[in-house]
Amino acid sequence: MLTVLSDNFSLITEWINELRNVDVQQDRMRFRRNLERIGEIAAFEISKQLPTKEVEITTPLDKIISKEIAVQPVLTTILRAGVPLFNGVLNYLDKADCGFVAAYRKHDANDYFSIKQDYLTCPDLQDRPLIVADPMLATGASLIEAIKDLLTNGTPSQMHIVAAIASVQGVEAIKNAFPDAHLWIGVVDPDLTSKGYITPGLGDAGDLSYGEKLQR
Repeated sequence: MLTVLSDNFSLITEWINELRNVDVQQDRMRFRRNLERIGEIAAFEISKQLPTKEVEITTPLDKIISKEIAVQPVLTTILRAGVPLFNGVLNYLDKADCGFVAAYRKHDANDYFSIKQDYLTCPDLQDRPLIVADPMLATGASLIEAIKDLLTNGTPSQMHIVAAIASVQGVEAIKNAFPDAHLWIGVVDPDLTSKGYITPGLGDAGDLSYGEKLQR
């Protein structure tokens, strides 16, 4: 299932506009905060899908029966670009356990790339909702590899994937690889360049959040 969070105009549209804008991008703190905000909205929407249980609450005047999340989710991201979006989701689902994947595009002299994954840490996923935050869903190749490795830690009860910007091709790749996953996307862009970058996109989310890196 796919939910595009900007299908109807809201503040998310303005936050995505700022993420894309080359002038606003110079403010790294604002760039990171806008990714956080999108993560927070996604977390709120995901919370509506999570299983609940009844609980008794004692107020100063009485007792009431209400609901709370029955099984806390596991929230994961791909370092380093995913951290601001991850933080936004964690701001709202603040009781979640967390996992991390270190994966990146290793570019050759012609700027084509292969996926390198060097590190993964994750709690038990068995029968728990899994949420994966990755700001840019381009080809989907790195995300698919990361999720496959995460799933060696158990079979989740639900899978939710959060991205600020995705390509049509990336969405289709994820749907084909994980047909039961629910995708929560800020906006879906129509194209990828010949080298696998989303267009119009926004550039490199990791560099814009934390500064340019040396590519080894």
